[in-house]
Amino acid sequence: MTESAKVSPIAALPEASRRYGAVGRVSREPRWGMAVDLERCIGCWTCAVVCKSENAVPLGLWWNRILTRGEDLDTPRVGELGRLEMSWVPLACQHCDDPPCMKVCPTSATFVDGDRGRLVQVNQDDCIGCRYCMAACPYGVRVFNWSEPRYPVDGLEFGMVERRPVGSVEKCTMCIHRLVEGQVPACVWSCPVQARIFGDLNDPDGDLVRAIQDRGGKRLLEEKGTQPRVYYLEPRRRLAP
Repeated sequence: MTESAKVSPIAALPEASRRYGAVGRVSREPRWGMAVDLERCIGCWTCAVVCKSENAVPLGLWWNRILTRGEDLDTPRVGELGRLEMSWVPLACQHCDDPPCMKVCPTSATFVDGDRGRLVQVNQDDCIGCRYCMAACPYGVRVFNWSEPRYPVDGLEFGMVERRPVGSVEKCTMCIHRLVEGQVPACVWSCPVQARIFGDLNDPDGDLVRAIQDRGGKRLLEEKGTQPRVYYLEPRRRLAP
């Protein structure tokens, strides 16, 4: 992805916000990852909306979506104790260690950035719009710019990164433009219930690794062998009848 010429998160945020969003300690060779606490998530879509604003994602496209668990959209189910229950699964690029999207890209536009946490990125300058990567991704988290992007207010520039060109694939970058300045991704920073934990998977004593170990974090479609770096922490609470 082309480096942003816009104002950086460090320059845009007040000091208190920068302290709140600091990544914290990392290992010599960080391998960025994330855990989503499904016990805390309330399905409010704040992370998804802030992601659009941060990354200038046009109308009709989402890098981050919130799925409702179950067969029916926004329909509660009867839980073990007879109470109505509903839970959500935030879904974005899983930044796999063995990404199938990269294997099928004929121009190497999709690549693993070994210098910045080994995140899966897209170089829009090399993307030819074949969409092989979209077909190969088992999570369905890539989107395609079919036409000139539209935004809520015409002519208003927003976002911390440059807009992507027509005819190219785009997806969650885990806000790599923030990470290089020591700030967590926008979805983590904005979550009102702190349902997202971001950190270095190579730091065994870090909050992320400890949360995954303590809560038995699970990954989506592990049987596919993609080795995703986003973990999900199952709810623990049980409501009294």
